[in-house]
Amino acid sequence: MRGKLTTLLFLLPVLVLFGLFRVVPVAGAVGMSLTEHDLGGGWTFTGVANYRDLAGSGTFLTSLRTTLVYVAICVPLTVLVALGTALLLRRVTWARSWFRTALLTPYVTSLVLAGVVWRWLFEPLGVLDHPSLVLPALAVVSVWKGFGYSMLVLFAGLQDVPPDCVDAAKVDGASAWQRLRHVLLPFLRPALFFVVVVETIGAFQVFDTIYVMTGGGPMRASYTLAYAVYDHAFRMFDLGHAAAAGIVLWAVVLLVALTQRRVFERGS
Repeated sequence: MRGKLTTLLFLLPVLVLFGLFRVVPVAGAVGMSLTEHDLGGGWTFTGVANYRDLAGSGTFLTSLRTTLVYVAICVPLTVLVALGTALLLRRVTWARSWFRTALLTPYVTSLVLAGVVWRWLFEPLGVLDHPSLVLPALAVVSVWKGFGYSMLVLFAGLQDVPPDCVDAAKVDGASAWQRLRHVLLPFLRPALFFVVVVETIGAFQVFDTIYVMTGGGPMRASYTLAYAVYDHAFRMFDLGHAAAAGIVLWAVVLLVALTQRRVFERGS
């Protein structure tokens, strides 16, 4: 009994902070999504009317489809680039720290600054003005910005692979692809799961790059869910619909993360 009380006492500060900064904002957003707010400061309880309006809104459904397409492009591309870079970095013995730092530099670069520079690079090509090219262009920026962090996580995972297993596979005549598939990837599964979930959450929440580079255009081709939340809240001043869109975004991210966890558990 004393041990449980001691454990609870040590966890209490974390639980209080988690409640203040996680549970309370989510509860507030859920409550706000069930109301209508006017600029005079009044709140009116409307039930699920905001969710019903969003379900019947073509613009919102377009933003949901755009977000899913962006995630489907961005996440696999980022993970593949990060994994390939980590495998190459594992074979580098000269100036490895320098390469590791250089590859991580885009991750610590300001998203706004990166967006301005990439917009300047893309403008002569006209890809940001083409509805079918704008999402791949934004995905390129996201991959460039985020693959360094994922590469570092996967590189750390590769350091835990016992060299004896790799050497034994070489002695047995396994090719590089067979060693990657049957030796390295099974050891990397926990790191891969972490990277996939983090990149997925980041892709669903993309806002800064779109705000700086496209403003949701052209023709709403880059109008994502996160941008829809901003649009409803700070352009239309419709806080109820903004909160409802935010809750939908949270639910979609949770559903996708749980699905990914189930897929990785089944694979193991």
